[in-house]
Amino acid sequence: MAAPTDARQYRLLDLALERDVVPDAVLRAGSRWGARDRLRRERRGGVEAQEQRLRELLERKSSGPIAEATEAANEQHYELPADFIGLILGPRRKYSGCLWAEGVQDLAGAEEAMLRLTCERAQVQDGMEILDLGCGWGSLSLWLAEQYPKARIVGVSNSAGQREHIEAVAAEKGLDNLEILTCDVNVFDTQRRFDRVMSIEMFEHMRNWKTLLARVRSWLEPGGKLFVHVFSQRQVPYQFEGTWAAERFFTAGLMPSHELLLHFQDDMVVTDRWAVDGTHYARTLVAWLANLDARRDEALEVLERVFPAREARRVLGGWRLFLISTDEIWRWRRGDEWLVSHYLLEPRR
Repeated sequence: MAAPTDARQYRLLDLALERDVVPDAVLRAGSRWGARDRLRRERRGGVEAQEQRLRELLERKSSGPIAEATEAANEQHYELPADFIGLILGPRRKYSGCLWAEGVQDLAGAEEAMLRLTCERAQVQDGMEILDLGCGWGSLSLWLAEQYPKARIVGVSNSAGQREHIEAVAAEKGLDNLEILTCDVNVFDTQRRFDRVMSIEMFEHMRNWKTLLARVRSWLEPGGKLFVHVFSQRQVPYQFEGTWAAERFFTAGLMPSHELLLHFQDDMVVTDRWAVDGTHYARTLVAWLANLDARRDEALEVLERVFPAREARRVLGGWRLFLISTDEIWRWRRGDEWLVSHYLLEPRR
């Protein structure tokens, strides 16, 4: 829990964002200071202290419920008006890191480039049974249904609003090989078996990786595999705690390190892994911010359908700061500190 002083500071920041009185240059300078301070805090005490913090984190990530604060995640991200999210994201509503590969000129192309790379690294083939665990606004589920018409895809999300959006797009595109379920991951289970389970930026919101991976193993066909995409820190994992962003956007969330998943191989074994440098995520965030700023009046109108006018301005200002601060994080040291990590896992024999 944040200290009372922090709570007062957060309220003051919320008020400033609501009134739009802080220049972007100041927000960016503060975000860079925050990135530097985060690294300093996580590296304090040298190797011995870092190893102790890692042991404590591993114990936490191996106990308790699979996910905590699921309602907070909905309030902060997933149950906002679909039209508001649509104003920020690209045409496929990929709410995760995109890939600005050679020749990619815009957000639409970056979305498709990462979706294509994801399927290549997951070794997806047409005709497979595929589970998209934590399917978000459906970018991967819909891509799979389109690109692999003989495959059958199940997407699972914690948000009814996301399910309704995905189902509407699937109906519009005439896709009949896609099923979307709304379910808390703590209780989700199925008798179906899958050739691939795919998870894009969901593990960061999960508490108990050990139990989650054991459960995923039980859902796989013989020869089945799990593909995981997470944002990550190059060396030091940490919980989102004690900052405005943690309070407003990532309650109970985790910043994994690139190595963290290697500590959870009791049931699933990492057979391959990749790192995508942070500049790709930074460019994604820049594009999202540009979309929001270009559609500011429309965004406020959408938010005012569900919030009082002052609250709508605060939410809009909060999203701008969120995008600015995360852009500064992922561009830090030319994208060599905060990354996107990909993993391919198979059941332990």
